[in-house]
Amino acid sequence: MTRAIRRVLAGALGLLCVLTAAPAYADNPIIQTIYTADPAPIVHNGRVYLYTGHDEDGSTYFTMKEWRVYSSADMVNWTDHGSPLNLASFAWADANAWAGHVIARNGRFYWYVPVRNRATGGMAIGVAVGDSPTGPFSDALGRPLVENNEIDPVAFIDDDGQAYLYWGNPRLSYVRLNADMTSYSGGVNQIALTTAGFGTRTGNASRPTLYEEGPWVFKRNGLYYNVFAARCCSEFIGYSTATGPTGPWTYRGTVMPTQGSSFTNHPGLVDFNGGSYFFYHNGALPGGGGYTRSVAVERFSYNANGTIPTINMTTTGAPQVGTLSPYTRQEAETIAWTSGVETERAGEGGMNVGWIDNGDWIKVKGVAFGAGATSFSARVASAAAGGQIEVRLDGTSGTVAGRCTVPGTGGWQTWTTVSCGVSGATGTHDLYLRFTGGSGSLFNLNWWQFSGGGGSSSVLANGTMESGTTGWAPFGGGTLSTSSVAHGGAISLAIAGRTASWQGPSQTVTAGIANGRTYTTSAWVRAQSGTPAAKATLALNVGGTTSYVSLTPATTVSSSGWTLLTGTATVAWTGTLTSATFYIETTSGTDGLLVDDVTIQ
Repeated sequence: MTRAIRRVLAGALGLLCVLTAAPAYADNPIIQTIYTADPAPIVHNGRVYLYTGHDEDGSTYFTMKEWRVYSSADMVNWTDHGSPLNLASFAWADANAWAGHVIARNGRFYWYVPVRNRATGGMAIGVAVGDSPTGPFSDALGRPLVENNEIDPVAFIDDDGQAYLYWGNPRLSYVRLNADMTSYSGGVNQIALTTAGFGTRTGNASRPTLYEEGPWVFKRNGLYYNVFAARCCSEFIGYSTATGPTGPWTYRGTVMPTQGSSFTNHPGLVDFNGGSYFFYHNGALPGGGGYTRSVAVERFSYNANGTIPTINMTTTGAPQVGTLSPYTRQEAETIAWTSGVETERAGEGGMNVGWIDNGDWIKVKGVAFGAGATSFSARVASAAAGGQIEVRLDGTSGTVAGRCTVPGTGGWQTWTTVSCGVSGATGTHDLYLRFTGGSGSLFNLNWWQFSGGGGSSSVLANGTMESGTTGWAPFGGGTLSTSSVAHGGAISLAIAGRTASWQGPSQTVTAGIANGRTYTTSAWVRAQSGTPAAKATLALNVGGTTSYVSLTPATTVSSSGWTLLTGTATVAWTGTLTSATFYIETTSGTDGLLVDDVTIQ
């Protein structure tokens, strides 16, 4: 957002702090650094990736020049991956970076977007392709994939492998995509917009049904769903179902009623980590409205008969899935809520938080400090005099756990790492990083990390696996290697060739374990095949006798995504401890496993 818009947001949040009791800050809309619209979520490798449009500040029309990507492992802390695709990516397009959709197939990611074709002046559907969910993406064809002057594409791959692309306003069109996802067969088809299929609209003879735009097509338990924006121009979300991907459709009713301060809406639905989530947009941020929208999310449950319940907009949003570990490096642009800051491309790669003024802050929700942290480190840069980072718990006026001084570094992309001691950071809290200093921009922030007593750095080495297999060994059998299928960072730890269920990746932790102390364990696990039940265990050898402590409950894991193993256990023994070995095992079977982001706090 521009400085003026950001100051409006900061002022409004300051008033909210005065008027409301703790917790003072809600978590919806989920992005506060810019205006976002038209959410398109997908699930990949244990994270939700969210693709959005970007409404320019102060817009009086749908002024949109780029698309953005965010991701989350817990549905509340969202990481900004920037803009890997914009209008300039399509040499033949000149305007309207409107609602797009991304789908994965054969290890690649296809981004379908509506843009205005410079040659014809009409709206067309382009397709970009990338090798990762965050890009980079490039135009796959150098021309439109399809063009009929309509908008809002969504792709769907059926169980038989046939892919479809739907789009349209005022009509509802589709093509059958070929396996390459960048061509189609059979021409453009029209879905009949009947009142039985899409509801009855009154007062508009040219648009007799409720269907308006923004279709979202998916399949669940053998039933096909088409969720769409209905009846402009105070849109609500309705939906229809069918027994086949092209109909005939039956109108089922309202998903989200008309409300909020945006006259449009746009649905996106995914299932993630045992829950169902509905994404939408509204005008809820300060300065927001019909052309300055913001993406939000709600968790919901399908009715027993497969129907979708009525979902209302809230300021609380979805509940957190698990917790966030402060003992692995966290990107500064991983945010649950913020006031005043923006994000930008970092010279070191990725994104950084910038335009930090005195009194600005970032909230990170549900941070699991465990037995306690003793230090805080941050990667910072400043072309000014710098400032301070206040490490606070549970509010901008909450307990100060530490203060880190940030010096001037001679440039906004001249980076250095600062550290400071912290105290009182135990258990699970919302973390607030509050920034103080003089006038104007103070410094940039790239990443942060805690360490210390009870943190993963004192118990496990290389828990992020970014140093490969260093520190790890097979427990009893199997072969360790690394994999590019990672939960966080670039790589994970892989084990194959197990001949018994108790075998798995292990690490000697004798020096980090204290008698009678309670530890919280967190590990992300994914099966290479099958659906085994995995758990973390500690083997204690005392005087030649080995006993076993279950650190986490056994939890079913699969090859379709990452599953969090977490638990708290007290470790105690009588006698002299000879060795303590941490390892991941399964309750049965010998399926290969991937393991990443392991902490014992």
